[in-house]
Amino acid sequence: MTPTVFVSHGSPALAVEPGASRDFLQSLGVRLGRPKAIVCVSAHWETEEVCVSLDPQPETIHDFHGFPPELYRMTYPAPGDPQLGRRIVEMIPGAEGIGKRGFDHGVWSPLILMYPDAVIPVVEISVQPNKNAAHHYAVGQALTPLRNENILIMGSGSATHNLRELGRGGPHIIEFENWLCNAVEAGRGEDLIDYERKAPHARRNHPTPEHLLPLFAPLGAAEGKPGEVLNRVFDYASLSMAAFIWQA
Repeated sequence: MTPTVFVSHGSPALAVEPGASRDFLQSLGVRLGRPKAIVCVSAHWETEEVCVSLDPQPETIHDFHGFPPELYRMTYPAPGDPQLGRRIVEMIPGAEGIGKRGFDHGVWSPLILMYPDAVIPVVEISVQPNKNAAHHYAVGQALTPLRNENILIMGSGSATHNLRELGRGGPHIIEFENWLCNAVEAGRGEDLIDYERKAPHARRNHPTPEHLLPLFAPLGAAEGKPGEVLNRVFDYASLSMAAFIWQA
């Protein structure tokens, strides 16, 4: 079966600024090989219900402000896959297909490093911050059959995401990140789904849930089995760039 992955996409500047996480994402595409298609659940598309992109040629969305000018000139011209998107709509109860939807930076900033030639079709799925981790886990479970077709299921968010604490760090961040990585490696799926109660300092590290929710789709597609930590560094002292892979 094709592995599933979660990546922390960090700052949009990751696409142009040298660093360990940029190097990691460039190496991740080599490790994963070339899937037939990529299904990406992104923290930067928030909707009330599950939405799936059916756009055949998504534009590149520069959904950020105050970054280096070269970022606003970057494009990721990968094709969409409306046929796959329509299949996914049928697989996820209550999902809706969206005919016009570009790639936000939760999609293109990691993929431009992983697969810079931009030829692999990509279908984006939204997150629902009004729904819990169990809901997003179920979305991932519904996508599990795609793993038998060499389709990569990827979540793109952030292992920690409290932008008010950028540059500050602190033991509460380390404790949460340790708990998260240990729970993934041990296959403690039920604890992960219940992270708001089980994880130390959960609310402080994720004042809003949208950047952690993408993790639960690849976890669900792997049926909560043990994963592997691939990247474990911090940017801006408080932003964990942890990434995980599930191969079973």
